[in-house]
Amino acid sequence: MAAPCLEDPSLERHFKGHRDAVTCVDFSLNTKQLASGSMDSCLMIWHMKPQSRAYRFAGHKDAVTSVNFSPSGHLLASGSRDKTVRIWIPNVKGESTVFRAHTATVRSVHFCSDGQSFVTASDDKTVKVWSTHRQKFLFSLSQHINWVRCARFSPDGRLIVSASDDKTVKLWDKTTRECVHSYCEHGGFVTYVDFHPSGTCIAAAGMDNTVKVWDVRTHRLLQHYQLHSAAVNALSFHPSGNYLLTASSDSTLKILDLMEGRLLYTLHGHQGPATAVAFSRTGEYFASGGSDEQVMVWKSNFDVADYGEVIKVHRPPATLATSSGNLPLWDAEEMYGPSSRHTPTPKQTTWSTLVGVSLISRLPGQEER
Repeated sequence: MAAPCLEDPSLERHFKGHRDAVTCVDFSLNTKQLASGSMDSCLMIWHMKPQSRAYRFAGHKDAVTSVNFSPSGHLLASGSRDKTVRIWIPNVKGESTVFRAHTATVRSVHFCSDGQSFVTASDDKTVKVWSTHRQKFLFSLSQHINWVRCARFSPDGRLIVSASDDKTVKLWDKTTRECVHSYCEHGGFVTYVDFHPSGTCIAAAGMDNTVKVWDVRTHRLLQHYQLHSAAVNALSFHPSGNYLLTASSDSTLKILDLMEGRLLYTLHGHQGPATAVAFSRTGEYFASGGSDEQVMVWKSNFDVADYGEVIKVHRPPATLATSSGNLPLWDAEEMYGPSSRHTPTPKQTTWSTLVGVSLISRLPGQEER
């Protein structure tokens, strides 16, 4: 198979309809719909097909902080400052079911990969797990000592990771409901966290302008990026696991090449803070939201082949990952410095890299962590 060429990401569309800052974005499984939430208390469902009308869902009584499509795409979850979670049927009727148990703002909502449960994070300092179809609260995880901004399931549903204003990232075992490990290296509030598609690593974004990547098996810090000049508000892994997309209050989006530990692109589109980012399920597109009330859809272009087929056939299961980790060990601050604007020229990339060959290495002279 011929190696695909890396091309610059391009802005495909921008959606206007929110009346306040956009807080969150998420694509449906088939990429036909894009959901966004806003400080205006509404959810919008945008249709990727041109000239299609958007749906506006009103039901929350305060800002919508998080949206997430179920794995099947038949349900859409939202969290709000009104302390509730809603599960919507994403069609023209916009019917929803309300879930109550949190006692403060719900910051984050995320479905498990089987769609049977979802996890929420809240300013009440708890992470809660819920049954989707029984429509009930199941249990709480309660070791954070400040607001919890984000919680996500691992791809296999066995682990949960959470990020908090107590400056920690915590890894939880869903079955035992115990905290497996606390990562305490952030110098400020931790705004967002997510699992690498392989399930072997996590990436966390912070108010200290950094992004850190840890191995969840060894708990070792694998990568550290200090490339933004303001808080990093959100991040999203490309489905291949080779790229990481970040959104920052410095108004930029950045795309990082995780296999080479370098900055690939800095994207300027939003006026004011960029608050939300998400890759589509195939990685062909990504969306961003900002305090400028806009939702933007970008074409990735750095994978010009049909990536959905590639990852379906070639993505190695987590059990094939090497014991030493499946990402290189890099420190981007050492390479570029904290305020660098350097954007390396995109390179030719081979399929052996794109399909996730395990690799662990250090920069010449870099100390073992």
